[in-house]
Amino acid sequence: MKIVEQIKQPILNEMELFEKKFRESMTSKVALLNRITHYIVNRKGKQMRPMFVFLTAKMVANNNEVNERTYRGASVIELIHTATLVHDDVVDDSNKRRGFFSINALWKNKIAVLVGDYLLSKGLLLSIDNNDFDLLKIISVAVREMSEGELLQIEKARRLDITEDIYYEIIRQKTATLIAACCSLGACSVVPEDSTVVEKMRKFGELIGMAFQIKDDLFDYTDDAIGKPTGIDIKEQKMTLPLIYALNNCSSKEKKWVINSVKNYNKDKKRVREVIQFVKDKKGLTYAEEKMIQFQQEALTLIQDFPPSTYKDSLVLMVNYVIERKK
Repeated sequence: MKIVEQIKQPILNEMELFEKKFRESMTSKVALLNRITHYIVNRKGKQMRPMFVFLTAKMVANNNEVNERTYRGASVIELIHTATLVHDDVVDDSNKRRGFFSINALWKNKIAVLVGDYLLSKGLLLSIDNNDFDLLKIISVAVREMSEGELLQIEKARRLDITEDIYYEIIRQKTATLIAACCSLGACSVVPEDSTVVEKMRKFGELIGMAFQIKDDLFDYTDDAIGKPTGIDIKEQKMTLPLIYALNNCSSKEKKWVINSVKNYNKDKKRVREVIQFVKDKKGLTYAEEKMIQFQQEALTLIQDFPPSTYKDSLVLMVNYVIERKK
């Protein structure tokens, strides 16, 4: 059994019902919109985010039972996450998403931006119509932070002056904040009065998100045929942890050469390969891996006091999967 299937096992019924509710939450009177949302729903990924919502909710709930709020919360997260992906593809001028054509490739940018707006509003209204203002707040904060993280990254990429602290801030906002929202939302849907548990699960999700992004950055330096071509971050002038560490631990002459390579020769395959080798030689990968494991271990510590359950087991599996996955 594939590890993702194994993680999903204790919440199979919830995930099936969630998919049905999620489809319903997207419907519109406009035929074009329904065609596009149908296309989106049928090309779903691993659905890690709703899985985080349900596993967290079931682990922290008194009788391991979820409720309608949990389903709505998972749908809102997925609606808003999908909206950001549709917009991302427009921003990045990307024609593919998970191996399929992106919305902007099939229906052009104008429609893609409008579809993203539509999904965003559907998500907000789903919360408002049901008075889930506490859940709406969690999600709105995540959306704000994701936008800020992306913009901070763009601002820093121009100057290539990222410190390790700024890097953590970027990935916390860009990636970790959404997983943090899934976990705090799952908890808040079942124990809204227990702010300590909600905050603990938010932190848990944030730490997993940090480890997840560092793992993604490490893929850029591996030679195996994963979904991401080697050196793409360097080509896009993205400063990731392995590179930041290498730059902080080399001579000023080497630093000049690396920055010049990333700035002016990022399309030169030979030069990119040399930068990758330089990062490896400076132990950039080893350092990033150590940091990733540190975040992962911290996350596991946060849930160790919850009573044993299959949901807790699945969350532990999920945390380990995040840093062991091959793509």
